[in-house]
Amino acid sequence: MYYIVTGAAGFIGSNLVKALNERGETNIIAVDNLKKADKFRNLVDCDIADYLDKEEFLDKLESGFFDGLLAGVLHEGACSDTMEADGRYMMQNNYQYSLELLNYCQSEEVPLLYASSASVYGAGPQFRESRENESPLNVYAYSKFLFDQIVRRRWNKRTAQIVGFRYFNVYGAREQHKGRMASVAFHFFNQYRAEGYVKLFEGCDGYANGGQLRDFVSVEDVVKVNMHFLENPGKSGIFNLGTGKAQSFNDVAVTTINTLRLAKGEAALTLEEMHSHELIRYIPFPDALKGKYQSYTQADMAALRATGYVEPFLTVEQGVARYVSQLLQTAG
Repeated sequence: MYYIVTGAAGFIGSNLVKALNERGETNIIAVDNLKKADKFRNLVDCDIADYLDKEEFLDKLESGFFDGLLAGVLHEGACSDTMEADGRYMMQNNYQYSLELLNYCQSEEVPLLYASSASVYGAGPQFRESRENESPLNVYAYSKFLFDQIVRRRWNKRTAQIVGFRYFNVYGAREQHKGRMASVAFHFFNQYRAEGYVKLFEGCDGYANGGQLRDFVSVEDVVKVNMHFLENPGKSGIFNLGTGKAQSFNDVAVTTINTLRLAKGEAALTLEEMHSHELIRYIPFPDALKGKYQSYTQADMAALRATGYVEPFLTVEQGVARYVSQLLQTAG
């Protein structure tokens, strides 16, 4: 039996492939689109049984090639660019692709774990997995929102496990290929090493400079939750996957800078000291993001906790420090 991981060369997908390897699973079919060829690096230290381009995979799926061969599908493949303006492309790549997998997995009684997104909540302020709290601000968020609605419509007729994860702001290893869509921790790390300071947005929506709040979650925790559901095939649902605690962009910047300073034998500084030394600088809030930006997110974790997942989540101070140390080690 095989596991399918879509988006396998991407950020979360490659971390899931590695986690399956650590569980002793090597019968993994990695599915992706390597138009951005550098993503292959995310799979170099992973063991897989085969690699398939997304289109070839869908053809084989339709032909029945995988019938009776699959233990589960971990579906991370999607366009994650929230600024993508081509709605037709977004709906085909995110919504239709997911729908084809859902149809197949239900017909073959195969577990499906898939990536949803906290972007479905729009401007909030409530972040609980309930229809009245959902109001997407862009077509990326709508593509995720619409698929969640289809899952809900079919809920009472499901034949196998279905789990959707509403990822909040994920950061961590194997995201270097994402360019401007990489986490702020990744960008702060590179900015500080190259320029000696980091850049944050000025305040908006009533928040102070750098004071916008997001639920930043380590990819390490994201992987643990995915594995929890693989180990509990009787549990299904659409779940928030954050930490349950919003922290500011300033917190991420301070942790990133202090981790880099400590690595050089320099003393840690407070946010105020970083301001005075101009290690943190604020730039105008982009016009293109106005009305499309989540200034506050904080996952309601009650539903996930009710499934029996009891592990603590890494805070920004813990997770970002660990990630920056990993980046430093990789950079030499």
